[in-house]
Amino acid sequence: MVGGAELHVRSLVDELRQRGYEAERVTVPFRPQAKPELLAQAAAWRLLDLSSSNGQPIDLLIATRFPSYFARHPRKVAWVIHQHRAAYELCGTEYSDFRHSDIDVGIRKRIIELDREMLGECRHVFTNARNTAQRLETFNGVKAEPLYHPPPLAGQLRSGAYGAYMLMVGRLEAVKRPDLAIRSMAHAPAHIRLIVVGDGSKRRQTEQLAHDLGLGARVDFVGAVDGAALIDLYANALGVIYAPFDEDYGYVTLEAFLSHKPVVTCSDSGGTLEFVADGQNGFVCAPDAAAIGQAVTRLAANSSLAQTLGDAGFSRAAAVTWDGVVERLIG
Repeated sequence: MVGGAELHVRSLVDELRQRGYEAERVTVPFRPQAKPELLAQAAAWRLLDLSSSNGQPIDLLIATRFPSYFARHPRKVAWVIHQHRAAYELCGTEYSDFRHSDIDVGIRKRIIELDREMLGECRHVFTNARNTAQRLETFNGVKAEPLYHPPPLAGQLRSGAYGAYMLMVGRLEAVKRPDLAIRSMAHAPAHIRLIVVGDGSKRRQTEQLAHDLGLGARVDFVGAVDGAALIDLYANALGVIYAPFDEDYGYVTLEAFLSHKPVVTCSDSGGTLEFVADGQNGFVCAPDAAAIGQAVTRLAANSSLAQTLGDAGFSRAAAVTWDGVVERLIG
């Protein structure tokens, strides 16, 4: 699986190289589902001294997500994509395997303590969004500066027709709430289809939901697609439904805006709300299928409205560039 976090790191390496820096991506296999092993996996990163490699000094370490910022380096910067969210704000919800048992409470407490200590070693702490920075301050008492960056497809996305389908892009996992997008189609005009791009552990369950609701003919599951196909799908969509729960940042919002498409999101979707303004470049709905369906209905009834909202979204997203991001990380 390659998601936003992986694309984020690869894009950063590319941007550093384009600016003349020698940059390498360092990874260690991580299994977030292995809850009893979380601390051991964090310890594996702690054993890494990345101050030099092959006899050559490494000038700077940029860590991105749990537990990469546990690695040792005298000049370490964190650009936090996310921590181990299951132990933080998702704890106790349907989106986390952490409950209020003695074992889970102990692991969670230790993760929070270690995150505070490891991030405290960093010269600077940045995040990918204001939402992520707020979590760091709330749970760890760590202040961070948001640094927004464009999605990898930013230079290729384009506008096209406003067709008779809504687009949903993302991993099919519970926290992304694909079921909301599926259910919303029952409240949208019958001629509007939903195209679902992405794969994940909930794909079969989501496909079954569409079938059970009698929406199978109106929902297309196309799985993971290449960049060219995704660009075409964005270009000709009526709009984009992006309704995750408390998202960190999410490339989908910016990808939609750079394609001049309005975004339908939810009031509890987190980082998307840093870009989507209700009635200005999309719609912010209650996390309810009927509310999302009503927003889709408004777009279907007025393609000029969809274009006006999408154009406003483009103006917002076009202001997000790599300029200054690398300078802040390196400085």
